[in-house]
Amino acid sequence: MRKFTIVAALVLACAGAWAQDDGGLDFQAGITLGTDVIIDAYGNPQTWNSLGFQPDLSLGNFGVGFDLTMRFKLAPTSGTAMEIYPGDWVPDYEGSGRSFLDLYLPKIMYVRYGQRGDPLYAKLGSIDDLTLGTGFIVGDYANTRFLPDLRIFGLQLNLDGSLFDFPYIGVELLTGNLARMDVLGGRLYVRPLAGTEIPLLSKLQIGGTAAADFQPELYVDTPLGNDPVAMFGADLYLPLIEGDAFPLAVFTELAFQPQSRTGYMLGAAGRLIGIITYGAQLRFLSPGFIPTYFDANYDIYRAVKSDVMESAPSGDPFAGWMAKAGASFLEDKIFFDVTVDGPFAANPVVPTDNPAEYPHLRGVAGIGEGILGGFFFDFAYDKYFLGKEGAFFSELVDPTNAIITAAVNFKTGAAVFTLLYNLTYNPEDGDFDVTSSLQSSIKF
Repeated sequence: MRKFTIVAALVLACAGAWAQDDGGLDFQAGITLGTDVIIDAYGNPQTWNSLGFQPDLSLGNFGVGFDLTMRFKLAPTSGTAMEIYPGDWVPDYEGSGRSFLDLYLPKIMYVRYGQRGDPLYAKLGSIDDLTLGTGFIVGDYANTRFLPDLRIFGLQLNLDGSLFDFPYIGVELLTGNLARMDVLGGRLYVRPLAGTEIPLLSKLQIGGTAAADFQPELYVDTPLGNDPVAMFGADLYLPLIEGDAFPLAVFTELAFQPQSRTGYMLGAAGRLIGIITYGAQLRFLSPGFIPTYFDANYDIYRAVKSDVMESAPSGDPFAGWMAKAGASFLEDKIFFDVTVDGPFAANPVVPTDNPAEYPHLRGVAGIGEGILGGFFFDFAYDKYFLGKEGAFFSELVDPTNAIITAAVNFKTGAAVFTLLYNLTYNPEDGDFDVTSSLQSSIKF
């Protein structure tokens, strides 16, 4: 801890000196003060005050940010002036199983190089919506579902050979948690006709994706000893129309999951007049196959999905579908999107734990900074197992098997007030885990 403090102090001191130079280096820092509601080891909500220092350094395409936050209670007992939350600093506090790296890597909020869409883009830290290839195996994956209680330090990397004037090859990599190396994924793709001037086909991608979870019961109190889950697939991706106004791409993928499960998908996605977003997929699935296995809420349902993979698949092959529609305005500062997927069949007569056998809805919406005065926000609603317990539309607004996340911000001058709220259905105990955070921060 002493070495970490010394290194951090030296970095901040150097950054403060360089920030006065004209070499393109930018240094900012923020102080946050707020209240976090987290769940303790016994499932009880606990309220803690928080005080944080968040320095942010950028130089050209490179950026790094730190989150040095302390949670505490003032006068928790008559004999104590202040109590510091040990779970932020003590490994395996209350049997949490968190290692030294689990605790201290997330103090680095992010390390970034480049922007999405650049030939080289790398980010270490929180992952919000990572997709490998067509998304049939890994789609909108996030490692942020336990905030503010638990910040996880992951990695995403996109490297396109065009960076080296060799546009024939590229790679996409994912690590959900660098401290544990539990969720790993990657896609290698080639453009075999990139050196030609053949219309359309010069942009054709042929890719292969592999992903695995080596600790599928990481967040389960009483693990059953499930084996690691690994899967792979091969895909074709072809942009038919490029540009900002009417982009359109078609794609297909064949994927393989444990115990001879297979899935095949045909799809298309694009935009109309640069505003309306849309997508559709037709899926052919063997019994027990789960499309988009690593999705936005994978950390919540990873144990449930691994239980499905452990059991022998039964039943008949079935067809499925996915439909997506939304809109985006003002350079994506205003957006909303609804995705619905499910099987071309009635829900199972005998309830199952396979989410692919039930309809699923995901809705996201947001307004960026500068549109509604000082207000800006993001919202997401996921509903799994629609129709499992009752009628489709009545369950649509029932929070059971739902995950709700919201971040509401208000900025005035240099101050920003943020409300972060997560409501997650916990399938292990049939109840809800609610975490929230109210923060005020000042950037200088």
